[in-house]
Amino acid sequence: MTDIAMTNPEMNHEATIKTISDALVDAAGIEALFLSGSHATGLADAYSDIDFVMVARAGASDDVAALWRDAVAQTGDIVLWWDRTTVPVLINAITADWTRTDVIILKPEQMGHHSQAGLKPLFDHKGVYAGLDEKHAPAPPNPRKFKYQIEEFIRILGLLHLAAGREEYINGVLGVFHLRNALVELMIEETGAPNRGGVLHLNRLITQEQKDVLVSLPPPVPTRDAMIDAHLAYARAFLPLARKRAADLGVDWPEQFEEVTWARLNETLGIDCPYARG
Repeated sequence: MTDIAMTNPEMNHEATIKTISDALVDAAGIEALFLSGSHATGLADAYSDIDFVMVARAGASDDVAALWRDAVAQTGDIVLWWDRTTVPVLINAITADWTRTDVIILKPEQMGHHSQAGLKPLFDHKGVYAGLDEKHAPAPPNPRKFKYQIEEFIRILGLLHLAAGREEYINGVLGVFHLRNALVELMIEETGAPNRGGVLHLNRLITQEQKDVLVSLPPPVPTRDAMIDAHLAYARAFLPLARKRAADLGVDWPEQFEEVTWARLNETLGIDCPYARG
């Protein structure tokens, strides 16, 4: 078993950031290094990961990635290293004390998607920061995306009769997770909270009333009755809210699709629509 004792035990985030910055400030081809995410916006806590944006003349080359790895290794033993596996400019790392660091490596001309409001300079040899917009306007609602979210919710709900008919209760509860994710996304869109952060930042993105709704909903249990009850509970919570938001955004509601879905569920499982439509 690997000894998890660290060369630099319990390095805090501030020390990690300084160590990485100091290791790269004079590195050839590295033009700037910024903090992004919660550490840039002042929302970081002891559980936050550390997000960086590095500006390199050569972009996310193997040589630049090697420089980054050498810098991270100075903060502790690297136990997880994902080198441009999901996004060609992103490297994820975890060290032995479970400090998580992410870096996006960009060429100077690729920095246009970033703004000063989302970055905190650590060093900036070429004045990249000064050339960025102060902040970007919030993205407007996307009616097309929201229409898809509604239709996907109804589609997952309609698959309930397949799961019940095949007695696939173990896999059938996966539908509950999909429905829950859709409801959470809708709630976040309703609050319009900025700086969404990672997946474990829900507490600051939704209201107490919304939290109470989520807590009240039944858990996914792999039995026929529990699976059906959970699907109906999420439908009762999501669909009225989604209808209201669709009306506010001018999105046409998929009336026929919802109608035939409830008809199919009634025919196969004796289920009626659990909310007042229209």
